[in-house]
Amino acid sequence: MKATFRRGLLAAALAAIGLAALPAAAQDIQERTIKFGHLNNTDHPVSMGVKRFAELVAAKSGGKMKVQEFPSNQLGNEMQQQSALQGGVQEMSAPATTSLAGIVKEFGLVDFPFAVGNFAQADGLLDGPFGQALIARLPEKGLVALGYWDLGFRNVTNSKRPITRAEDLDGLKIRVIPNPVFLDTFKAFKANPVPMPFAELYGALESKAVDGQENPFAVILSNKFFEVNKFVSATNHVYAANIILVSKRFWDRLSPVEQKIMNDAANEARPYQRQVSRAAAATAVAELQAKGMQYNAVAPAEQARMRDIAKPVTEKFSASYDPAIVKLYNDELARVRR
Repeated sequence: MKATFRRGLLAAALAAIGLAALPAAAQDIQERTIKFGHLNNTDHPVSMGVKRFAELVAAKSGGKMKVQEFPSNQLGNEMQQQSALQGGVQEMSAPATTSLAGIVKEFGLVDFPFAVGNFAQADGLLDGPFGQALIARLPEKGLVALGYWDLGFRNVTNSKRPITRAEDLDGLKIRVIPNPVFLDTFKAFKANPVPMPFAELYGALESKAVDGQENPFAVILSNKFFEVNKFVSATNHVYAANIILVSKRFWDRLSPVEQKIMNDAANEARPYQRQVSRAAAATAVAELQAKGMQYNAVAPAEQARMRDIAKPVTEKFSASYDPAIVKLYNDELARVRR
């Protein structure tokens, strides 16, 4: 009997070793379809990032986990998709970080005008402790984030005149993301900011309900704003990032193996998406000019002056945010600028 018992133990031990030697056990990866919505068109770098992420998830899961892309507001605007993620009826989205300020107000720090001057500074700020501290605030709001993608520096287009200095914004009706930092920043420049969902923007420009808007070059090109605005000005007033969001309700149903697949795919897709996005921004200016837009750059000295004009805005919001996060933001900003 003892011999039989020992043989049983040995068999169990060998079976356990065999399982450990295998890659992730099949039962740890379920057949899943992951709805990934975003507001950009299929020629936009965000869409390219989604496609790369989908390829990586499929490869890592042996084809069991399928990411299905829903571009161009097919699942609703950013706020509608955010609610769908929180409710567990949509699995993923890739909104601008700006849209999260309504549920974690410290995301407004990312939108402070003229904070970072180049891509290296932006990546250092978001991939480092500050960006991770913001991500840590999301699970209690029903969201999980897998990192940041590039959207690019935001620039102003309008149908009235080139923007070469702060005073040129005076009186212009500029569509902005429904976000307090953006509203107050453009008020500081004496513009008339109009909060509006992105899906309504083209029609508002076409009907002259607004004079202009502000977005990265690739967004301006992809959405054909050159058809309804004549002037594009490289204000570079805010660096914009997309954030890769997962519904926490969906995330919590995933096995640790599946969560690792999603995390690894997001980490591997990130440098590709940023490279594609920045290359697209570099070529978009020439394409916009070829489409008939009048382009101008804003001088660095004028950008510095505009930062000073907006300083009361950043000071006001800093005072309303968690002091620990504000200190981390300022410390990290100093680090990445060195």
